[in-house]
Amino acid sequence: MTPWQPPPPPRLPEDAHKGTAGRVLLACGSAWMPGAAILSARAAQRAGAGLVRVWCRDASLVSIVAPAAPEAVFMRDDLTAFEREEEHHAIAIGPGLGTDAVARGCVERAARSYGGPLLLDADALALVATEPQLVANRRGALVLTPHPGEAARLLGRAIPADARGREQAAREIAERYRAIVCLKGRGSVVTDAERSWTNDSGNWGMATAGAGDVLTGIAVAYLAQTVTLASAAWTPFDAVASAVRVHGRAGDLAAARLGQRGLVASDLIAFLPEAQLRLDSA
Repeated sequence: MTPWQPPPPPRLPEDAHKGTAGRVLLACGSAWMPGAAILSARAAQRAGAGLVRVWCRDASLVSIVAPAAPEAVFMRDDLTAFEREEEHHAIAIGPGLGTDAVARGCVERAARSYGGPLLLDADALALVATEPQLVANRRGALVLTPHPGEAARLLGRAIPADARGREQAAREIAERYRAIVCLKGRGSVVTDAERSWTNDSGNWGMATAGAGDVLTGIAVAYLAQTVTLASAAWTPFDAVASAVRVHGRAGDLAAARLGQRGLVASDLIAFLPEAQLRLDSA
């Protein structure tokens, strides 16, 4: 039997508009880590999001990110943005954001009041690890994308290096937080505690700063389309698994062209359109 592989995102109808393609909100980046916002925003755009809004905790982010992602829309420091379900089809919080009271407010507002898909990564995971009650009453799909160190903090124990141990740890996190979990690394595991899938794309050249920020952007774009193009064949689990697969495929294409040693995170975005095209036609 052929192992299950996640489907590519569904095709948009011919009369689609940017709302059909999905509106996403990113709370990523800060004055000291603006690259996280750039990478996440560009990845979400290349992954097909119709509109990418970047929530800026620091005003300086606008002047830094806008030249790199001119199609993005920017929002100032207003926490009510994380409650407006009618404006955003999916939200991602965490990369480069920090772990202070402002960042905590983003996670708390979104987890409490936003009913669409919510992805938490990086700094947002650090907050949840110390205050799991932040997501205890989450009513919509919750996605957590930890690397092994972050997963260890979420679980309170070390994460095994073997494939079976990694899958079990990912399942435990998914069950504890009632979430879809992507445990990143070689053979990234995606699980919702009931079913699991292990990715076979990607290479060691992707062990580079910012690669997770790119995955965040791809995944939130795909999650938005589980709202606008919802079907039994395109669920949040499918979207996360598909994002992981195409992220790894982009890394493989980049490594084949540039070599693994010289690969940087922005190369993944450059090869993302080709990776999606190949998986769409597979």
